[in-house]
Amino acid sequence: MALSMHKESKQQMDSSKYVRYTPEQVEALERVYSECPKPSSMRRQQLIRECPILSNIEPKQIKVWFQNRRCREKQRKEASRLQTVNRKLTAMNKLLMEENDRLQKQVSQLVYENGYMRQQLQSASTATTDTSCESVVMSGQHQQQQNPTPQHPQRDASNPAGLLAIAEETLAEFLSKATGTAVDWVQMIGMKPGPDSIGIVAVSRNCSGVAARACGLVSLEPTKVAEILKDRPSWFRDCRCLDVLSVIPTGNGGTIELIYMQTYAPTTLASARDFWTLRYTTSLEDGSLVICERSLTSSTGGPTGPPASSYIRAEMLPSGYLIRPCEGGGSIIHIVDHVDLDAWSVPEVLRPLYESSKILAQKTTVAALRHIRQIAQETSGEIQYGGGRQPAVLRTFSQRLCRGFNDAVNGFADDGWSLMGSDGVEDVTIVINSSPSKFLGPQYNSTMFPTFGGGVLCAKASMLLQNVPPALLVRFLREHRSEWADYGVDAYSAACLKASPYEVPCARPGGFPSSQVILPLAHTVEHEEFLEVVRLEGHAFSPEDVALTRDMYLLQLCSGVDENAAGACAQLVFAPIDESFADDAPLLPSGFRVIPLDPKTDGPAATRTLDLASTLEVGAGGARPANESDLNNYNLRSVLTIAFQFTFENHVRDNVAAMARQYVRSVMASVQRVAMAIAPSRLSSHMGLKPLPGSPEALTLARWICRSYRIHTGGELLRADSQGGDAVLKLLWNHSDAIMCCSLKTNASPVFTFANQAGLDMLETTLVALQDIMLDKILDEAGRKILCSEFSKIMQQGFAYLPAGICTSSMGRPVSYEQAIAWKVLNDEDSNHCLAFMFINWSFV
Repeated sequence: MALSMHKESKQQMDSSKYVRYTPEQVEALERVYSECPKPSSMRRQQLIRECPILSNIEPKQIKVWFQNRRCREKQRKEASRLQTVNRKLTAMNKLLMEENDRLQKQVSQLVYENGYMRQQLQSASTATTDTSCESVVMSGQHQQQQNPTPQHPQRDASNPAGLLAIAEETLAEFLSKATGTAVDWVQMIGMKPGPDSIGIVAVSRNCSGVAARACGLVSLEPTKVAEILKDRPSWFRDCRCLDVLSVIPTGNGGTIELIYMQTYAPTTLASARDFWTLRYTTSLEDGSLVICERSLTSSTGGPTGPPASSYIRAEMLPSGYLIRPCEGGGSIIHIVDHVDLDAWSVPEVLRPLYESSKILAQKTTVAALRHIRQIAQETSGEIQYGGGRQPAVLRTFSQRLCRGFNDAVNGFADDGWSLMGSDGVEDVTIVINSSPSKFLGPQYNSTMFPTFGGGVLCAKASMLLQNVPPALLVRFLREHRSEWADYGVDAYSAACLKASPYEVPCARPGGFPSSQVILPLAHTVEHEEFLEVVRLEGHAFSPEDVALTRDMYLLQLCSGVDENAAGACAQLVFAPIDESFADDAPLLPSGFRVIPLDPKTDGPAATRTLDLASTLEVGAGGARPANESDLNNYNLRSVLTIAFQFTFENHVRDNVAAMARQYVRSVMASVQRVAMAIAPSRLSSHMGLKPLPGSPEALTLARWICRSYRIHTGGELLRADSQGGDAVLKLLWNHSDAIMCCSLKTNASPVFTFANQAGLDMLETTLVALQDIMLDKILDEAGRKILCSEFSKIMQQGFAYLPAGICTSSMGRPVSYEQAIAWKVLNDEDSNHCLAFMFINWSFV
């Protein structure tokens, strides 16, 4: 009996294994599979009943068919994935081989230049002193000027042939940067090539202006990539507008475009830039597409661009995109951005923003590559977002938040912004816009602004932060909103979406207890930017506060929170929204932007004074290696820009302005407190270095300062019995009052040479940048008069007490102090060395 059952079971298995299906049966099964790849037993039996053509097939056989069908589908997907990875690896291998060839050429060129320099130095050693100096200088110039700006004869502006000649020269220079050795490229840290990486990213070294280069793979065809890249406002967040003023077809099937582009300024402290360029689009013999661009100037020839009084004209050196088709689909992209942003026209403290190739790479070059990859993955369906919204809609929200924040920071007059009078202190700027439809769109007038008169008011400010990574600060501000935000002000901002706004609140941080819930919406491929909805939940203390404590919603964009991304700007921008959250919802963004400033690492500038400043900054061994500051972050500086926007009705405009000014000052103070709390310990990392305690300059100056204070005033500067010199240095550096020294010269303005940590915080500067600040620049008129009247007393008596007053930080912020003491610092021979100041109980106004 058991043997017969085993034979029957085997026959059934054999029949199920070798069953043949007719085309009609397969079609019926495929229809069911498309609806339900894994039907239940009941569904399979129902299928047999509903389809007569399947009646001769056992349910077990149908189950096996579905299993095999799912297995084939899985194998097909895996094979497709492996083919895609193989294509990527093949293309990346080709890219790396080309990059290797380019680096080989660069090495050969450097070897040649090294030999040339060696020959020049050897010949110089046998010549006279004057001749050798001239030879060394000339050879150094030969090495540094790798990328001189070529001079071109003036061309006929009305002649298309002249424009084509400029275009062809631009093409040749661009290709020499993209695939040749015209620029000395250095790969950015953290940008490693691979099939899933952003690509190979490099920045310039020793060339005019700043430049960045990237190459990578995307799964889009070259024509689609070119279309996306030419639409610069869609991916370049700093682009305010781009106007194509003229299009000229060329005989080789290409086009020449004359373009005027305006860009936003990143902070409130400098003017925006504009560009007047020629863009040339053409095809190469190998089928590659090229889009190259350069500024039209007096040296290149060509038409003169439109004037713009509120902008500074920047220059785009030959830049562009080389887009090559990939075997099996997709494209290999080479991107070069090379600009001269006229860094000398901005305050010195901000120049690193305009002289940093890393910042250019992150904001422009890498941003373009990331945007294309984002579009490619959205097109292929690899990215799925929740909430039922299309990726393009969410991307538009991100663009609108950034654009609205940039508009607020810049406050262009042609958008309707005008400056409002200050309250006598210039730390916060107030601008108003009584015709916001110019930049918000006419559809928002009826919903956001009262019919009887009103507009938008923006309070904004910038400040220098020290020793805090931008990513760390922005991440803290995002996660701990209650540390800086005022729930009452948030409620007022949210009320602009309602028909009857609340009365103007008094800014009081923490006025109502509240909590936040972050609801993610979307993020980019590499998670460097994410869009989210923040629900603010309020809790009232008293019945009259109940109206203000309902839940509110913010649409929030956070970017740049990766601490390992060199040169990345960190940003937190948000705008109130209502519960409906329509696709065309009006947005009035506010927020924070933190941009890193590359620290000064050049040896000559860091060793101008042999005192505590130079010792703390570079140590006894002279200049640090160029990458040391990046590793330790102890001299990390960044610029924080804050902008908050509010709607107002005309009859309460002044009240809203006062509230906004007070609120921004409160937020600035909170952010500064947060920054100091989360900053890595600067002194501890310093004091662990062996050169510092043993440095005679540092210890000697600290001893001179304390000894002179005791001789002149009869008191002790440091309230401790410190026998060791190291302890004196540490106590002086940690003193709560701002102590600083300046040069003592009768024929020149006194320049600061040292400040302790409190002094650096008060002046909002660093030990190296301190040496560029003059004493008379930080004192107000009253302070200068008092110092002049007391100067003779200081020189004769040795010290003087100065009354309370106001001074100004290097960022222009007013600082109050209760009292100041000035005294002469004497050296070991009792000769005058410098003048010391101590500002007691100082604080930002």
